[in-house]
Amino acid sequence: MKILELKKISDVVWEIPRSGRMLVPVRIYASEKMLKKIQEDRTLMQASNVAQLKGIVKSSIVLPDAHEGYGFSIGGVAAFDFNEGIISPGGVGYDISCGVRLVTTTLTEQQIKPKLNDVIELLFREVPSGVGAHSKHRFTASELDEILVKGAEWAVGNGYGRKEDLQHIEDYGRIKNADASKVSQKAKQRGMPEVGTLGSGNHYLEIQRVDKIFLPDVAKVMGIEKEGQVTAMIHCGSRGLGHQVATDYIRVMEQAMSKYGITVPDRELACAPAQSSEGQEYFAAASAAVNYALTNRQMILYWVRECFKKAFGKSEEELGLDLVFDVSHNIVKLEEHEVDGKKQKLWVHRKGGTRCFPPGHPQLPTDYSKVGQPALIGGSMGTFSYVLVGTEQAEKETFFSTCHGAGRTASRAAAMRQMRGEDVKRELEKRGIIVRAASVKTLSEEADFAYKDINSVVEVCEQAGISKIVCRLKPLAVIKG
Repeated sequence: MKILELKKISDVVWEIPRSGRMLVPVRIYASEKMLKKIQEDRTLMQASNVAQLKGIVKSSIVLPDAHEGYGFSIGGVAAFDFNEGIISPGGVGYDISCGVRLVTTTLTEQQIKPKLNDVIELLFREVPSGVGAHSKHRFTASELDEILVKGAEWAVGNGYGRKEDLQHIEDYGRIKNADASKVSQKAKQRGMPEVGTLGSGNHYLEIQRVDKIFLPDVAKVMGIEKEGQVTAMIHCGSRGLGHQVATDYIRVMEQAMSKYGITVPDRELACAPAQSSEGQEYFAAASAAVNYALTNRQMILYWVRECFKKAFGKSEEELGLDLVFDVSHNIVKLEEHEVDGKKQKLWVHRKGGTRCFPPGHPQLPTDYSKVGQPALIGGSMGTFSYVLVGTEQAEKETFFSTCHGAGRTASRAAAMRQMRGEDVKRELEKRGIIVRAASVKTLSEEADFAYKDINSVVEVCEQAGISKIVCRLKPLAVIKG
């Protein structure tokens, strides 16, 4: 894409000024090196296209982990006026509520090392993973409808977790405007056998150690108390159900655009007025998919706890296994933000963007009110992950959003051509990282070289003032779908 004008705001903030049919500028968070990489694909073109959508406010945002996606770029954030704006499935993506949850333990690296192989084998056996993985629980149609409405509340109420877990999940484990009747039978059929499964692609279950703590007082509130402490991270989403919801409503939106006289610069941005029946039905169905994903991650957490207890012959109280937080990074939500000095209701689309409330935000759970919401940033396989917290600056610039991960630099097909899965596994094990995968092919698709440097990504977010780095986590063992 030829950019007529790219304005430098700071060392890590850039802007494409409003021009042509753009209603707002494009705001880019990247180092100079990252910006050059971002310009190699259609990311900035996609962000400029988003800037043309009706009702968009402030700016079309590109985060440092951005790369080309479907409709919106991945690593893109945009917010639309409550009454005049649109809702677009392309602004959420196919993996609705793909997200991350982090669990702390009382174990140290030295304590887990002798049993690490046992733990990872148990997890690989007990947590269904890979394409076509089936749940350990047989669900009825009515149970699935309950999950779509109640989210993680259903899981906890049925013995899959602790009541206090809900305090440390975005929206306390349940999106309340979900409507199971707006989810198609095909989506439900795909979702029925997959609740409590890890899935494939870039999804993973990782055992980590705390490698470095940057903000000790903040980390301690989160239960992260010392370097060398063992944690577990779960990264997955709404599986086939969410994919089908996206597929169904992209078709609905394509038909709705002519009905409402909407034209878009790219058909992948198919959308409908937020207040239209089509817009509201997608929002209700997407929210149900979020609840499905929250249940999915809650059930996986249950199996993680069971495996740790079995491997060490200890109770949960002895092992800790406390949930730090769970946050989605592919989502559309109705939120209130300040725009031009006034509070405004907005339809916030985050596609590869993590919500990050600062200290004092009224929606924070009580124990995080003084430090802010943990924003969990998963790295690529075999590299660091991070815990961040939000800032007031993020409200002014990114609707309380920060990055979500490393962001791809090579397609899955390109990665597979470059390195065999067996070689990726061998390389990781040379570095002391145990690897289990349902498919060796996935390992080549998800190799480190196919992703940006996660350290640089989070440093840009901190330098820009939209989040602060709390701690860095290093993998000890990883399960890939």
